[in-house]
Amino acid sequence: MMFILLSAAIAPGLALLSYFYLRNEMDTEPRRTLMHSFIYGGVITFPVLFIQFVIKEEQTFSNPFFINAVFTSSIEEFVKWLIILAVILRHIEFDDPYDGILYGAAVSLGFATVENVLYLLSFGIDQAFMRALLPVSSHALFGVVMGYYYGKGKFSSEEIQKRYIALALFAPVGLHIIYNSILMLEEYFLYAMLPFMLFLWTFALRKVKQAHEHLIEHLSRFNG
Repeated sequence: MMFILLSAAIAPGLALLSYFYLRNEMDTEPRRTLMHSFIYGGVITFPVLFIQFVIKEEQTFSNPFFINAVFTSSIEEFVKWLIILAVILRHIEFDDPYDGILYGAAVSLGFATVENVLYLLSFGIDQAFMRALLPVSSHALFGVVMGYYYGKGKFSSEEIQKRYIALALFAPVGLHIIYNSILMLEEYFLYAMLPFMLFLWTFALRKVKQAHEHLIEHLSRFNG
């Protein structure tokens, strides 16, 4: 039973990471580096969840919307953004714009996978399908958006690089706040969540397409 539960918790994250990896038709990113990024994302889950637990237990903020939507979304995306900035952005294997998509998705899915394991251990395998459909996939898409802007920033001129690095934080934070705000609608949340997830998938896949276009431009300049 434990093997089934762990498989159900881990499989969605690995499946989504494989999906974005296989969409990279122009180049092949080392699997080892991607797996390291996935592990980094998993490791940061524990301090983030601890901070969230302490904030709620100590009742640091009294407004439920601020705690559940603004604070939770911001700290999760900030820590993922910080890991990419500190560990991955200057990595020698981050060598084309599409790599940002892969590393952003890998860190986010590492986080989402560990969070998913802990959740299913607490509440049971009955929640596995909905968890895969919403939290895991939404984290992946936030990571894609974050990674897209990191990829743009790394291969842009210094004047606009900081703008893209800032967008790599604020764009996923904004999307995550909207997502968590919809969850607070409780029994009515599906009416808003379905169109939002459709938008999120469309928006993220457009970024994937744009990253491919930037990759082609990058390779043509490099080869030229």
